[in-house]
Amino acid sequence: MADKYDSFANKMLDSKDFNISDASFESILKDICKKNDSFKSLALLEEDFSNPLNVYCPSGARSAVAAAMATKKPVVLVVPSGRDALESLESIRDFYNGDPKDIANLEAWETLPHERLSPRADTVASRMAVFRRLKHPQSGEDGKSGKSGMFSPIRVLVMPVRSLIQPVVKGLCNVEPLVFECGNEISIELATKRLVENSYNRVELVMNRAEFAVRGGIIDVFPPTMDHPVRIEFFGDEIDAIKQFHASDQRTYGKNINSVWATPCRELQLTKDIQKRAKSLIGKIPNAQDMLESIANAIPVEGMESLIPALVDNMEPVENLLDKNAIILVSDLEKCKRAANDLVKTANEFLAASWHVAASGKGAGAPITFEKASFLDFGSVLENLENKNHQVINLNSFAMDSTSTSQATVDSKEENENKVVKNNYLDLCIKSPQEFRGDSEKISSGISGLISNGYKVYISAASSGILSRLARAVRASGVFDFSAVQTKIVDGFIDTQSKIAILSERDLTGKSSSASGFKSPKRRKKEIDLLDLKPGDFVVHEQHGIGKFIGMRQRNVKTSNGEATREYLEIEYAPSKRNAPADKLFIPTDQLDLVSKYIGAEIPKLNKLGGADWAATKEKARKAVQEVAQDLIKLYSARASSSGFAFSADTPWQKELEDDFPYQETPDQLTTIDEVKQDMQKPIPMDRLICGDVGFGKTEIAVRAAFKAVQDGKQVVVLAPTTLLVQQHYETFTNRFSGFPVTVAAMSRFQSEKEVNNTIQGLESGEVDVVIGTHKLLNPNIKFKDLGLVIIDEEQRFGVEHKETLKALRTNVDVLSLSATPIPRTLEMAVTGIREMSTLATPPEDRLPVLTYVGAYEDAQVAACVKRELLRGGQVFYVHNRVEDISKVATNIQKLVPDARVAIAHGKMGEKQLDTIIRDFWHRDIDVLVCTTIIETGLDISNANTLIVDHADRFGLSQLHQLRGRVGRGRERAYAYFLYDPTKPMTQQAHDRLATIAQYTALGSGFDVAMKDLELRGTGNLLGNAQSGHIEGVGFDLYVRMVCEAVEKYKEPEHKETISTSIDLPVEASIPVDYIDSDKLRLEAYRKLASANNNKDLQELRDELLDRFGEPPESFSILCDVARLRFKASDLGITQISSQGKSVRVIGLDPKESLWMRLQRIYRGVKYRPLTHTLIIPSPFESSLGTSAMSEREILDWVRQLLEDLAW
Repeated sequence: MADKYDSFANKMLDSKDFNISDASFESILKDICKKNDSFKSLALLEEDFSNPLNVYCPSGARSAVAAAMATKKPVVLVVPSGRDALESLESIRDFYNGDPKDIANLEAWETLPHERLSPRADTVASRMAVFRRLKHPQSGEDGKSGKSGMFSPIRVLVMPVRSLIQPVVKGLCNVEPLVFECGNEISIELATKRLVENSYNRVELVMNRAEFAVRGGIIDVFPPTMDHPVRIEFFGDEIDAIKQFHASDQRTYGKNINSVWATPCRELQLTKDIQKRAKSLIGKIPNAQDMLESIANAIPVEGMESLIPALVDNMEPVENLLDKNAIILVSDLEKCKRAANDLVKTANEFLAASWHVAASGKGAGAPITFEKASFLDFGSVLENLENKNHQVINLNSFAMDSTSTSQATVDSKEENENKVVKNNYLDLCIKSPQEFRGDSEKISSGISGLISNGYKVYISAASSGILSRLARAVRASGVFDFSAVQTKIVDGFIDTQSKIAILSERDLTGKSSSASGFKSPKRRKKEIDLLDLKPGDFVVHEQHGIGKFIGMRQRNVKTSNGEATREYLEIEYAPSKRNAPADKLFIPTDQLDLVSKYIGAEIPKLNKLGGADWAATKEKARKAVQEVAQDLIKLYSARASSSGFAFSADTPWQKELEDDFPYQETPDQLTTIDEVKQDMQKPIPMDRLICGDVGFGKTEIAVRAAFKAVQDGKQVVVLAPTTLLVQQHYETFTNRFSGFPVTVAAMSRFQSEKEVNNTIQGLESGEVDVVIGTHKLLNPNIKFKDLGLVIIDEEQRFGVEHKETLKALRTNVDVLSLSATPIPRTLEMAVTGIREMSTLATPPEDRLPVLTYVGAYEDAQVAACVKRELLRGGQVFYVHNRVEDISKVATNIQKLVPDARVAIAHGKMGEKQLDTIIRDFWHRDIDVLVCTTIIETGLDISNANTLIVDHADRFGLSQLHQLRGRVGRGRERAYAYFLYDPTKPMTQQAHDRLATIAQYTALGSGFDVAMKDLELRGTGNLLGNAQSGHIEGVGFDLYVRMVCEAVEKYKEPEHKETISTSIDLPVEASIPVDYIDSDKLRLEAYRKLASANNNKDLQELRDELLDRFGEPPESFSILCDVARLRFKASDLGITQISSQGKSVRVIGLDPKESLWMRLQRIYRGVKYRPLTHTLIIPSPFESSLGTSAMSEREILDWVRQLLEDLAW
């Protein structure tokens, strides 16, 4: 193995070094304009072109044409799809000699006009900004512009054909965005009103786009066009500061920003007229009652855009909004026509389906015409543009016959040097490069041929790493006379007039690095963890057991200066006697660390206050927990004492492989890869678990770890729970390792007996480097030459006997486990140091959340969904989980969509047959795969972007989440339809599951789903069925806390248990409601205060509250001082300090004789009750003859001195 790599290393290291050229495509474009007369004539926009003009221009040169023409007039580039628009946008910016902000993209809705799903808020906000710029451009120099350039004039507008043919509500371009600019004045009340009008959703905590929150003199808002939310601080009505903050921990970062534009995030503005119209239509439009009622009350609701034609009087075509001097470039007229025709056809089918289908399952036609929101005829739109004197230029991929009489020619006479004969066709003398597809011989001869013919050759890629690799590869093939330029162009071109050849990554290799589109708000590990309690929720108090939360209660207590307000949690417990009223307990907010929400599957039985049943339940759970902790510690000790293999540091080929990754790594991926490499380089065996939601990049980490192991001559085993997942991993690993001398083999039922035997021999001889298979690989008869790393995917899905084998492996080889089942943060902390964990919480940049629809099954809707996906060239998963009648379902789909290629897949099929079907689906030879949950894990098909699940009420929540993870893995917007049978009653649990899957749609929401699943289904899956009874008894949170404590005890036997201390003094120690008015957020602050362990924690909390809510009041400072007293008292073993009348009670301390004598001397009248370990000390808090009552600060100082004396 080492020899293979030595030769590979020498070959790569021998290639001569090179520099990336500092040439820009702007300067290259100037060269083309100088030397290519046809290109120059088009760029100069001569007046005698016919309209429309047909231009032969390959796809790679169209961005150059748009950039060149924009120097003279505004340009609109119409492309067939949204993906084409994103690629064109980046390419034009590379060629354009001006401000990149001059180039904009009018994005299209991801939804159809009549579909009951709303377009994404960031899509709408981006569109609204473009509409505003088209009609009300601002120079960036006037005061209102905010210097952001967000509303500056547009020189090049790129749009998919879908955006051009979709009518919009008339007057959208006049809707003013709300601008927040430092130094400007606006009242918080007016800002709040404007945000609501712009369809922002008011919440307590801003986590998602199009949300805002108001707290005192602070507004948090998440404009959909921004990557992060912003915090706007007011001084009176003046905006004092604007900063961005992380949604995860709510903390600001970076410098002040000058201005923010809160662009509207709905195209249906809920004005008074719209509300009035909606109210008048209630009951007149079938199945739209709830939607209309919400709109009538000015509440934005999902899918309300489908009612636009019923609610607004006038709509207008986008063509009306364009600059009257704009040149219209149509990229691939025929493709645009086909896309437009398909859209019109599908939208009409959706119109029929939308108003005949709804959750009630009733069918009825709409009494109102909805056609005015339908897509327009593309041909008519182009004709209208021509009639409005817009020059329309069709950029086509096919050249006309050179003998054609209608071809335009450039007149070479000196006086007409820059004139083009008025005709309807122009050839730019530019062609597409040949396709090299990574063939080094073709690359060598192709580029050498260009150079020998006098061409200047440029190669290009989006990232410097990939560009360096390409340049090295071209040099290794014997070609040196070229320049390497870093740009985002996707396709290159060859200009035969100026002798310039541009070759992109896709031209050379057949693939391109993805350009990032949608950006998700970054998540961080220290997330806000709200104690999300509603009245009626069950809670667990560590000392008193399970009770029911009634609410937050404020009570007045006497102080030395009158009365102080305190907040308590009111919790109801079972009555102490039969027929007696329920007992109630008021928990002070400084004891919130002892309270957690009850998470379990069953409705728990309430405990009695002071009863023995809670102590017994807790003791049983504690014993069980100690067994779990003991097993973990044994495993840890065995690992720590065994010596593993310390892998070498990264080599140049590791970097080569990592540069070849076609996507941008997420921050979490980069951190996790570093952690894995550090573990592998240590002399003790690695045991790391990587948790990440579906599609968050776990496999790429496994690929890099495997490659690192192979370079040191070690073999790698990749274990997967299903044959489908084996096949998927085999394809991924083979593809990633292509070009490197690594032998990958698979072992599952998809391989023949001969193939399996060859693999077994190869493992023993060392010829096979990486083997991917199911549990068959754990067979003791399989011998390895030198096994170094085991990668386990979805370990929780393996059986008990396999887990024992895996446990034995962990003590002598490196083990890397991957799991899509999210592990709760608290449990992650519990096993830290025993089993290392990494969490992937950041979604890939270009992943979009899946649009999720939950509703009743109807044939018309299913047909429309399938057709819509097929029309954009995608594929569909249709999940029906009953093998008995799956054929009937497939036949019905075929009948509904006759053009679709439909196939069936389920676990009871023959191995070869299933293998063939899955491979055909991978290779896009099947359009609709009707299958069981066999696809729940493993299938990674980026082209399959619609999932339909029938009888979704029969599935578990995690199952639904995993199924949804099968789609949306590419760059297209994905749809998931969870449908139920409207003729059959649904259980409450099924209803809750569907409601949860509809609620948690954001990327990375697997954690929320997992916690909800614990509530609905119990905890057996997560920690094993043996433990689930104990978890149900004490609740999940307390159980995990017990695991933490037990593990800590085994790790540090001398470690003293932390004593919980309660302090009740006559001081105003609270967080006022007028400082944090949300009960939920106030509870969060109290809980953080209660769980603080030192001064550093208190300072962090103060800084956080200052950042989020403004300057904390004096009563919060007193709370912090009380907390400091609590730290000191806890260290002394004191469990309670309370003021009662004219004395202070201190419980939990047994004073030694010397201390007792000292106390008697300092505090006259002190008493000690040994039975209850209570000291009763006279206090001077209240006024007495000759002395005034102590202030709150004096009381705290007195107690602080008392603790100093007790510590003596």
